Amino acid sequence: MESAQETRYVKRTQKDYTMSFKLQVVQEIEQGGLSTHAACRKYGIQARSTIVQWLRKFGNFDWENQTPSNMAKTPEQKIMELEVQVKLLEKQKTFLERQAFVADKKAILFDMMIDLAEKEYHIDIRKNSVPEQSTILKKKNNKQ
Repeated sequence: MESAQETRYVKRTQKDYTMSFKLQVVQEIEQGGLSTHAACRKYGIQARSTIVQWLRKFGNFDWENQTPSNMAKTPEQKIMELEVQVKLLEKQKTFLERQAFVADKKAILFDMMIDLAEKEYHIDIRKNSVPEQSTILKKKNNKQ
């Protein structure tokens, strides 16, 4: 009677999943012992997507390139990957150079606007000197 209770289905909550449990499930699925649906039923995992997420995080399958990551890549594949990476880095470099150019132009424009405002309104906008002491501090210094 007690052995029947031990094998009974137990619905789990998300907090129950330890790292060792996750790795055990992933290993069992990758070895071909279970499907994701069978693992859900066996371990009482609420959703198949949870297991798929674990497989993406902890599994050996490279989800981006759709190849197992422990398989050796041919030199041609490595060259193609590196070429794609170089193109991406060139695009990023071009984008960042453009942003730097725009930022420089904005800084020049803002400086011109401040200069114009200082001339037009006869006020100092930029702080070039030490600010004056407050009147309270001046009174204290005069008493001493």
